[in-house]
Amino acid sequence: MNQHRSDLHALAAAYALDALDPAERDDFAAHLPHCEDCRRDVAEFEATAARLAGATAQEPPPALKQRTMAGIDGVRQLPPQVPTTGATRSLTHTLRRKAGPLALAACLAAAVSFAGLAAWQYQESQHARHQAQQAEQRLDTVSTVLAAPDARTTHGRATNGALTTVVSSDRQNKAVITATGLPAPAQGTTYQLWLDQDGTMQPAGFLHSDGTVALDGDPADATAVGLTLEPTGGSPRPTTTPLLLLPLPA
Repeated sequence: MNQHRSDLHALAAAYALDALDPAERDDFAAHLPHCEDCRRDVAEFEATAARLAGATAQEPPPALKQRTMAGIDGVRQLPPQVPTTGATRSLTHTLRRKAGPLALAACLAAAVSFAGLAAWQYQESQHARHQAQQAEQRLDTVSTVLAAPDARTTHGRATNGALTTVVSSDRQNKAVITATGLPAPAQGTTYQLWLDQDGTMQPAGFLHSDGTVALDGDPADATAVGLTLEPTGGSPRPTTTPLLLLPLPA
């Protein structure tokens, strides 16, 4: 398949995600050594894909180890089994008979404790599963935009030094932004994203650290993507000078 030069530039994201058919991949691979912009795009998309793959990993709850170690000290080992005869057998029988009610009470108390622990573990498991599902949905959205045939890419640098890349797709009606070298925000503040629509800045989500996120809202009528530093929780309108106002490709 022959590709025009302008068409080849649009294949960088799909090439990084190994989403091209063999003919397109061969054409783009031949083009890549001669195009610095495409080499940079491919490197950024590959790094983004690696970060997104790690986003779905789930670590065990921090309290799990503490709970296990505490349980070791509180669980009594079984006594050794030794043969019993005569008076020893009689004494053992008496002790077992008297210990019966106490053992039952202990079992009931343990059952209540384990029931509470099981309920907590179930809630933690459900929460972790929900987080994993959300991460997978974000990954699917970002991957779909990056691999879209009509994906368009633009690069910029925020005033705080962060490097940014915005990829938008009219077909998917979505845009994603990648940030690298984003300084940690001051305490009580957060990075908020915006879509400039007819001169009005519409909230479009948040950037909490380096990585890639899909912008909230419809980028079809937007002319630029903005980034500001806002109070934690965000603002309905920008309250500070934009750190970035990156025009979207037409």
